[in-house]
Amino acid sequence: MAKTTENKFNSKILLFGEYSAIQNSMSLTLPYQEFSGTLAFDTSDVQSKFIQTSNQDLKSFALYIEEKVESKTLPISFDIHALKSDIEKGLYFNSSIPQGFGVGSSGALVAAIYTKYAKDKLSLEQTPKQEEILALKHTFAILESYFHGNSSGVDPLICYLNLPLLINGKNGIEPVKVELDQEGKGAIFLIDTGISRSTEPLVNYYMQRMEEHTYREFVDKQLKPFANNCIQAFLDGDKETLFAYLKLLSKFQLEHFKPMIPKFFNKLWKKGIDTEAYYLKLCGAGGGGYILGFTKNLEQTKQELKGQKLELLCNI
Repeated sequence: MAKTTENKFNSKILLFGEYSAIQNSMSLTLPYQEFSGTLAFDTSDVQSKFIQTSNQDLKSFALYIEEKVESKTLPISFDIHALKSDIEKGLYFNSSIPQGFGVGSSGALVAAIYTKYAKDKLSLEQTPKQEEILALKHTFAILESYFHGNSSGVDPLICYLNLPLLINGKNGIEPVKVELDQEGKGAIFLIDTGISRSTEPLVNYYMQRMEEHTYREFVDKQLKPFANNCIQAFLDGDKETLFAYLKLLSKFQLEHFKPMIPKFFNKLWKKGIDTEAYYLKLCGAGGGGYILGFTKNLEQTKQELKGQKLELLCNI
């Protein structure tokens, strides 16, 4: 039996900006309430394998935080003693967020640890100022790098703030209102690939490719503008422009992000582009987990993708 704490942290969906955000493109991320996690203490006589693994992971994470605090790499202080003590008492992360699926499992965990053990943490009683949000993003980037090797800090930030966020470069970040057409035939949906993946190798691959002049030019002149225009059109409610750039974005990822797309989905990806019935894109790092889909007609797309596990994110 688990005794949970009060704070629950929702998962997130990065709609646009995966990978290109590393090169300071715009990105748009939304809270996703389908999954959530909270810190908890196990009170059962026999710990499950999941609880044991989570507890051990927290132990390693605590050592990482301690090292960052002692080296003054982290700009804030943590109650390391309380964290270690709670871990010895059976603390674990009780989460329904699937790991390796691009919906923020590590982000929610980082937000939870920060909330409970960081000293002088950012208050959410009032809307935070931009400089406060940027400072928190920096802190979260350092913390989440433990899991991915490289982190923008956006995932924990949205899990903590629980607001849609528009990120524009390193210093531009703001909560935004997202207007959705709940009666619309169109939709944003998720496809469950059934494949768990690790973010770090995929990010490392991307960073290595970015050292190539031609590849970097593709990203700067195509990927970044495609993502930026998708975001602007989405926020403006301009569906025609949104789908025009979604086609270009989907095609770019199919051509240049092959290692991030599970092989089985290559044909479905191309089919969407060719028929214009739907467009698929990466959800987070890719390599498995969820794939994001956009369509003007959800019922038609369900037929086109019959046999796939589709989950509705929202109507548009």
